[in-house]
Amino acid sequence: MTRSTDLPNIRIEDAGHTVATAEIHGSEGSRVLHSDLHVESGHLPTGTRTRLVDAVLDSAEGDHADRLVATMPLGDTEMLDRVRERCDDVETRATGSTKIVEARLSSSG
Repeated sequence: MTRSTDLPNIRIEDAGHTVATAEIHGSEGSRVLHSDLHVESGHLPTGTRTRLVDAVLDSAEGDHADRLVATMPLGDTEMLDRVRERCDDVETRATGSTKIVEARLSSSG
């Protein structure tokens, strides 16, 4: 599958290797920030997942959004905890090995 090159893509790197990515997508003018968060398997540097969530929420697309809809690995509690710290009214639901997280973005960021 070919991805459009104009879609924002966030990468977290360690020692020159990509350890986490987030794809941001949605329609222009939408007040919803859609993101798919992925982390590499195995040991990751401390805070990698938190840095990924922060990068998504601090992105230019996040500055113009009221809500977040994100997918992330089902068992990943670090990313979910960070969303709960940064957002309000967080709801989750499992969909296979993924969870969908919906939240209202906090005005204080």
